[in-house]
Amino acid sequence: MTASTTAAHGPAGDPPGDSGAAAGHGRDRLDPALVKLALVLMLGSFASGLDTTIVNVALDRVARGFDVPVGTVQWVSTGYLLALTMIMPLTGWAAGRFGARATWLASLGTFVAGSMLCGIAWSMPALIAFRVLQGLGGGMLLPLVRVILGQAAGKERMGRAMVFVAVPGGLAPVLGPILGGLVVGGLGWRWAFYINAPICLLGLVLAWRLLPGGQHGTHRSRLDLPGLGLLAAGLAAVTDGLSGAGNHDSFAAVTAWLPLAIGAAALAGYTVHALSSRAEPVIDLRLFTARAFTASSILQFLLSASLFGSVFLLPLYYQQVRHASVLEAGLLLAPLGAGMSLAMTYVGKLVDRTGAERVITLAAMALAIAGLVPFALVGRAANQAVLAAGLFITGLGQGAIKLTAFTVTYQGLPAEQIAPATSANRILQQLGGVLGIVVLALILQHDAGRAAAAAFGPTFAWVLGLTALAVLPALALPPRPQPHRAS
Repeated sequence: MTASTTAAHGPAGDPPGDSGAAAGHGRDRLDPALVKLALVLMLGSFASGLDTTIVNVALDRVARGFDVPVGTVQWVSTGYLLALTMIMPLTGWAAGRFGARATWLASLGTFVAGSMLCGIAWSMPALIAFRVLQGLGGGMLLPLVRVILGQAAGKERMGRAMVFVAVPGGLAPVLGPILGGLVVGGLGWRWAFYINAPICLLGLVLAWRLLPGGQHGTHRSRLDLPGLGLLAAGLAAVTDGLSGAGNHDSFAAVTAWLPLAIGAAALAGYTVHALSSRAEPVIDLRLFTARAFTASSILQFLLSASLFGSVFLLPLYYQQVRHASVLEAGLLLAPLGAGMSLAMTYVGKLVDRTGAERVITLAAMALAIAGLVPFALVGRAANQAVLAAGLFITGLGQGAIKLTAFTVTYQGLPAEQIAPATSANRILQQLGGVLGIVVLALILQHDAGRAAAAAFGPTFAWVLGLTALAVLPALALPPRPQPHRAS
């Protein structure tokens, strides 16, 4: 925010007669071409960020429209997240092979095509398939933002250029539920997908005109196709098995244990492959020999499970138990995003000033847990103000932990492992979200025979448990190394 304010005000704020300061201030200003490029990229990343929260608000309407249980409708979210996660490692290869501009246009085009197809879906299997297509398009957008802006801005301007993308990304969790409530409540659940069309089409036109045609073919990262196939097959099979267990209320059903067995075998195969392959694997398991990376990754995995699971459950709770409208459900979900955005705005400065990541993380864990307690004790008569305050407090904790855990991820890693660690960390966060949604949908459906309020209480208690479990890796976070002082 500081960078954008500085760029907007320009040299007018310098002391009179200080021409050197004015000149330096002018050099700090982002040139108009770079600002236009950042704004074009912002459209695509903003649409992708809005999509998850908008669609979650619509899930109750989708389940009613197709008359499917929670264990089936969760695939609308998990299918998208799985596809998005598995396509991310292909970003470097695709940009090197086809160029960043062509890859961006193809990804954004696939995303908007998947969105439109979701809107016209005639059955639940069709909707899930089109959500997978949408995820395949959306998965490369955010990594490509960093690639394209990094090439255009250079290291010295990268932070200021990323403000144009980071600020809308922070607003998406707040605006998404509200916008979803307005659109779905007024026009129906299909418009949760159609709303992407004008944003993405404008982004495509502007990207076609303004994105630089970068070189390609000069550097191509190696693609671990066997590992990617094993990991994707294993995760999809495990998700399908857990969904089957929820639908049949038993792990003894063949639709539960068979996919789980196949998934376990595929994941075991990936483990052997990743440890023996000479190529760079999708997730390099050797990274887990570093204490900081292991503790940070487990912490972020568990908190993603809690966060994504909460965002999946909350709209269903508000609509099914408290009989809120879609718009009211969206508004009631907004405090979570507001708390996260506020924490991510200010906690980074606190971390830089104090260097006390572990202490700040543990304090943030206390906030995240405390905010969930009212939901674990939830009933229809629960005070709405208390629930809203709890969501805001949980958002503060979650947002703070995202920053503090990220800052210690790379401690003890050599420079050549930074890029693989970044990719692996991001994938593990998304997989935590998938696990959270699937497991919580399974628990909720298991209690579906009880009264709605009674079913949601134990499910939210599991969310609280996942968050509390994350205290263990938080305690294992190493302290920041102290710089050596000259004698």
